[in-house]
Amino acid sequence: MSHPMDDTLAALPLPALAIDGSERIIAANDEASDLIGQGVHGRNYVIMLRQPVLLDTIERVLGDGRDRVSQYLANDGIQDTTYQVTVRVVGSQRTLLLCFLDVTHLEQAGQMRRDFVANVSHELRTPLTALMGFIETLRGPAKNDATARDRFLDIMEGEAGRMNRLVGDLLSLSRVEGDERVRPRDQVNLNDILGSVFRTLKQLADEANVTLEPEFGDVSVEVTGDADQLMQVFTNLIENAIKYGASGGRVTVRIEMTQRDPALRAPGIRIHVIDYGPGIDSIHLPRLTERFYRADSHRSRALGGTGLGLAIVKHIINRHRGRLRIESELGQGTRFTVVLPMTPAQAETELTD
Repeated sequence: MSHPMDDTLAALPLPALAIDGSERIIAANDEASDLIGQGVHGRNYVIMLRQPVLLDTIERVLGDGRDRVSQYLANDGIQDTTYQVTVRVVGSQRTLLLCFLDVTHLEQAGQMRRDFVANVSHELRTPLTALMGFIETLRGPAKNDATARDRFLDIMEGEAGRMNRLVGDLLSLSRVEGDERVRPRDQVNLNDILGSVFRTLKQLADEANVTLEPEFGDVSVEVTGDADQLMQVFTNLIENAIKYGASGGRVTVRIEMTQRDPALRAPGIRIHVIDYGPGIDSIHLPRLTERFYRADSHRSRALGGTGLGLAIVKHIINRHRGRLRIESELGQGTRFTVVLPMTPAQAETELTD
């Protein structure tokens, strides 16, 4: 049997239900039925809602008539959902109106902030602890030991450099996230950008006994993008390939163009950065672009990594409406593929050719 409030609740975009003084659910919209179960009309609210925190809130509102806010947790079999439930009295007949607002994204954002602060604190604490320890040693036992002083100062310089890189990457990540929704408009030449990156990293490659192999083809490739950010992307990817894939002795950077890239469902340009080193265990691949996630924490820190590089890369590529693909097998090397949309002019040229 329908209730006069059914029509009102049906117009609400949120799950909503009404409870009368007899503690029975007298009205509910479809969204509420989907959330807590079908056939709720006339049922006791305790049986349908079950969760102690919410039940206690409802009981208190029924007792004193004061509005309150509670929480309701749901699970669809795949993920947990958190609802903020507003419990208010309607009219003078002690009828309660419950509205369920999905605040899962706020909970997740809060958890991300907490994790981020914890990670930054941890990353800064290690070098700071080392610096404080060496300063104390230099003021005490090693005060007049010139050899020890020089050695400690070298280590302190390295730890200070690590903190400086971390702060720099944090600022870079903040800027990139702020710009992510603003599409770049400049036409930039990928050949020139990659050539500049090669020149910048040549000394690092030589020191690691790694040969850089450019396979750009004969066509000059242009994309719509931010030159500085794209240079940051490829510097990061190629530098990582040199550092972590050095045992393979070479790093290949290849440009490919296709009239319909499956990742974009449109004409696209793929830039592959391939190393032939030890590879990465497949268990790590889905999480590599998370902030501070490292497949090998000790090795990453030893090589000066902050754990933020691939997170920055991901956000820049998102800004360019592109995709990042990571493929690797242990002992078989690693391939990072950046997929970027082809400009209409470039696509027309390729189609004509």
